[in-house]
Amino acid sequence: MTDIRRGPGLRARITLLATGLVAVVAALLLWLAWILAGDSANAPSLPDGTTVVVGGTRVKAEDLNEVLRDTARFRLLVGGSIAFVCVVGATALLAWTLTGRVLKPLRDVTGTARRLSAESLGERIALRGPRDEVAELADTFDAMLDRLQATFSAQRQFVANASHELRTPLSVIRTELDVTLSDPNADADELRRMAGVVRDATLRAGQLVDALLLLARTDGMGLGPVERVDLTTVVGSAWQAVRSEAEQRHLRTSFSCAPAPSAGDPALLERVAGNLLENAVRHNVDGGWLDVQTAAGPSWVVLRVSSSGTAVDPERVEELFESFRRGGVDRTAHSGTGLGLAIVRAVVRAHHGTVAAEAVPGGGLTVTVHLPAAH
Repeated sequence: MTDIRRGPGLRARITLLATGLVAVVAALLLWLAWILAGDSANAPSLPDGTTVVVGGTRVKAEDLNEVLRDTARFRLLVGGSIAFVCVVGATALLAWTLTGRVLKPLRDVTGTARRLSAESLGERIALRGPRDEVAELADTFDAMLDRLQATFSAQRQFVANASHELRTPLSVIRTELDVTLSDPNADADELRRMAGVVRDATLRAGQLVDALLLLARTDGMGLGPVERVDLTTVVGSAWQAVRSEAEQRHLRTSFSCAPAPSAGDPALLERVAGNLLENAVRHNVDGGWLDVQTAAGPSWVVLRVSSSGTAVDPERVEELFESFRRGGVDRTAHSGTGLGLAIVRAVVRAHHGTVAAEAVPGGGLTVTVHLPAAH
């Protein structure tokens, strides 16, 4: 990085400014005093030819006023100059000392910022003292570090989880290839079986990569084309993708879908409905039930998906929206990517909506999405 030449520091600038102001004011006062000293130096009237001794010097009466004026101004200049130098010097010293004490928290902030790295985000300023603007700055900086530390921790956990998820299908592929290639008697059936396993593992890895890209797009790149979207339509499209799986598991389904127009990215909103229905089917129990509702209000439209399933701890429901969580258990399921509800939350937030979940008594989950209504 190219070094940037900087001027005097804030402490020096404040000191110079304060000293300069005091010097100007003191100079003005000295000038006024010099004028007043000359105007006030008036001697009493004396007869012409009278001689007066002033400072050991004989002065004629007609020159007395001028001599007194010059003497007063000279003494004022000598004393005033000494006082001027003392005042300006004292001001510079006092300003330098006070600004150093006042700006110390700023130096602490700077020093902390220079020492920080991704591995040392736990350091804080923790300024003590008067609650002034500098203390507010230090507190704001500490709060920013809290948010950064939480973000870095979440990012590390996310990367670790994503690496774990991607490692699983890659390990399956490598194992199948190694076992099959090491068998000299492998026939066509064995090769087809190996190819099927490899294909499934590849599809799983591809699904995870697609989900990660979608989550990154939603969190960081914003929305695509914004259109008028009816939640009833996206629910119908999403249901077609999981209908056969629901029928195989003999799920009892109930749909109560009233028109619910919203505005947003059609593809992302369809992904919201798709993820909710996929979770409701795949994390259900054979012979269970599934209920889907859409409704519209003056300001909001609602999509609610409820289903039976395994019991979910109500205190851990919020964890389901974290990445790589399935049924409240961390990365233990054999289907899905563990990013379904994380993507739902990211998409809903990108559309300025809200999403919440609650456990169903006896087992299962209800997820409710609120989105702004289209006007």
